Amino acid sequence: MSDQDTTLKGFSNRRPSKWWRGAVIYQIYPRSYKDSNGDGVGDLPGVLGGLDYIASLGVDGIWLSPFFKSPMDDFGYDISDYYKIDPVFGVLSDFDAIVAKAHDLGLKVIIDQVYSHTSNKHAWFEESRQSRDNEKGDWYVWADPKEDGSPPNNWQSVFGGPAWQWETRRQQYYLHNFLTSQPDLNLHNVQVQNAVLTVARFWLERSVDGFRLDALNFAMHDPQLRDNPPAPKRNRQMTRPFDYQLHIYNQSHPGIVKFLERLRSLCDEFQDVFTVAEVVGEKPRNEMKAFTFGNTRLNSAYNFDFLYAKKLTSKLTRSSLKAWQEDAAKGWPSWAFSNHDAPRAVSRWAPADKRETAAKLYAMLLLCLRGSIFLYQGEELGLPQGNVPFEKLKDPEAIANWPLTLSRDGARTPMPWRKGATNAGFTNGTPWLPVDPCQDELSVDAQEEEKSSVLNFIRKIISVRSKSTALKLGSIEFCRDDTNLIYFFREYGQEKLHCIFNITDEKCSAPPCTINLPALATNLDYTSLMPNTLPPYSGFLLNKS
Repeated sequence: MSDQDTTLKGFSNRRPSKWWRGAVIYQIYPRSYKDSNGDGVGDLPGVLGGLDYIASLGVDGIWLSPFFKSPMDDFGYDISDYYKIDPVFGVLSDFDAIVAKAHDLGLKVIIDQVYSHTSNKHAWFEESRQSRDNEKGDWYVWADPKEDGSPPNNWQSVFGGPAWQWETRRQQYYLHNFLTSQPDLNLHNVQVQNAVLTVARFWLERSVDGFRLDALNFAMHDPQLRDNPPAPKRNRQMTRPFDYQLHIYNQSHPGIVKFLERLRSLCDEFQDVFTVAEVVGEKPRNEMKAFTFGNTRLNSAYNFDFLYAKKLTSKLTRSSLKAWQEDAAKGWPSWAFSNHDAPRAVSRWAPADKRETAAKLYAMLLLCLRGSIFLYQGEELGLPQGNVPFEKLKDPEAIANWPLTLSRDGARTPMPWRKGATNAGFTNGTPWLPVDPCQDELSVDAQEEEKSSVLNFIRKIISVRSKSTALKLGSIEFCRDDTNLIYFFREYGQEKLHCIFNITDEKCSAPPCTINLPALATNLDYTSLMPNTLPPYSGFLLNKS
């Protein structure tokens, strides 16, 4: 096996006018990144201490998953105060220190904003639930019961069961698309919009460089509260009642784009702010394009095309990328293969004995895609899904659906820093989730010392991408319709790259192109290309400038 890295002729170091176009952003899940005080939970001082390592990867920025005050029913995505840091993570000055050091290291900082719902411990909800006629009575989605006392319609929660919870004080139900402790904000209410925009301004004034907008298409509902129609029977093998419906009315309201225009107007008061939407759903592309259309809405959006895919295929890659035209008015995509909400890609797509080789190939493919790239912590180490036994699960979705799904906890296990150290160097206390011994073997310090490690190979790929205008900004053209091979051109001006990947565990034929010395290759030597055969999980970039 060899991984080649040679100079790419004609590559430009010119920076794009918008830093986020083609950027590589490293996602940090703070609870599992680095614990500084021994309580077993990662924290902001731990993030601060890890920034030099992140900068050494060559990425352009970081995305910090929620660190706001929260009862942690959904581990930070149930916010009880948008302005405060949860004590488990630290204090506001810790966050300010992260922003300052990140900027000194040349890293941008984006943070989560959750506008679809809050915690039921939020002061807004505590007031809203008291009566129908108080000042915040219409800040959440409330509805009367049907005549028989049942919920107002058939909407189902993502986490199981009806999406409505009874509140005795108001004699009404409130909507919760997720946990019962995550009541939905009524973003149709202009006062609510004003309140969350004030939150956004607060963080922009603390010099953040952008926002990742969580579950954005859940932010508005159908005011008529019409029933969702049933989903086609092909979906009925799913584990949740939520999957039995087409989600036409409990999400994806067209009014969301008007709110996004208000948010964009605010962001434009600041310099080079990046806004990216998470769009959840079976057919999200129309919403993604609507959310990013033109110059008055968001900059980018991503969905779960790859994050939930059980298998990586040429067809999936082709259809996902082709859905985004090169017309700038139609939006700029973002891509992720792994994150805190999805089982790690290397465990979904590759057999256990091929994961190291496959991890390099997947990273190489991801970093050659047209768009902005999110790299999840530990992905640069080739971490597989962590093993978390049922009795140690913390994720409410995993507990509800056990044992039919790979839990989100397995993607959230602690970052391994030092091989053989207590808890792989994550904490000297009891970690909030167990450290999987197989991940200890892949620790940062061990991979730093190994020239051919996944970590050092990913540094090479990021370096190649950072120097290539074609990879950062160029067009993409698929060249061959093949079940085993992904083959496309990336082109910008005089710079053109062939990007060729065998994504299977079997040999396949290489395309009949003139073979120069590859700019970057994984799992093959230059000589192995002579018979035009690609080994399993191999790929290369060929400079045709």
